[in-house]
Amino acid sequence: MKLQGKVAIVTGGARGIGRAICERYADEGARVVVADVLAADAKALADTLGRGAIGLPLDVTRQDSIDAMVAAVVREAGRIDILVNNAGVFDMAPLLEVTRESFARVFAVNVEGLLFTLQACARQMVKQGGGGKIINFASQAGRRGEALVSVYCASKAAVISLTQSAGLALAKQRINVNAIAPGVIDTPMWDHVDSLFARYEGLAVGEKKKAVGLAVPYGRMGQPEDLVGAAAFLASADADYVVAQTLNVDGGNWMS
Repeated sequence: MKLQGKVAIVTGGARGIGRAICERYADEGARVVVADVLAADAKALADTLGRGAIGLPLDVTRQDSIDAMVAAVVREAGRIDILVNNAGVFDMAPLLEVTRESFARVFAVNVEGLLFTLQACARQMVKQGGGGKIINFASQAGRRGEALVSVYCASKAAVISLTQSAGLALAKQRINVNAIAPGVIDTPMWDHVDSLFARYEGLAVGEKKKAVGLAVPYGRMGQPEDLVGAAAFLASADADYVVAQTLNVDGGNWMS
């Protein structure tokens, strides 16, 4: 029960990695706020978690939505102790075919949305006192470039950089800001990724997903449950002296 009595917001919490983290946090004693643009799915998951879990709508591209979510959490739960910035989107294209619309959407969610959700929650943490934990979701894609994935890679590199800056900015308030960089994780998003690789590399659907799974040193793609231990650690008192770090959870794909 590492998170007993804590109030934890998980953005993009209704499915995939976010859902797995919500379930683990509830098991660790937290009161979980499932925040997702899929409002009905967020509420349905919250109803199954117990411990006073709350499901709230959240569109991280809209400041009014972020502010309304934070206000609702404070009104219903009294405080915010943990934020997991998990909401994200993916797109890819050859560099010469990248559009402004694709770039704007990826950065609006993965970078701008992450930053201003972090800011709103951190302001509440500073106001209430007692510190807090913020965990951003980066990616192994943020550690390198990829010919077909330039914009997504850049967005996740920005997450790693923002984590470092925010970690230094908030450390004196005892708000620990860290990140997790997953590798290839078997979620509905990766099915979308696979379909895009199939289009641009002339592959059969499923071929890229199988290949990247076999290439992982651990021998398989990750599952959402493979991320929850790191997320529980970084949200707990065990990580009080961990500041501005990005933890790779990728089966050995990247070493740093």
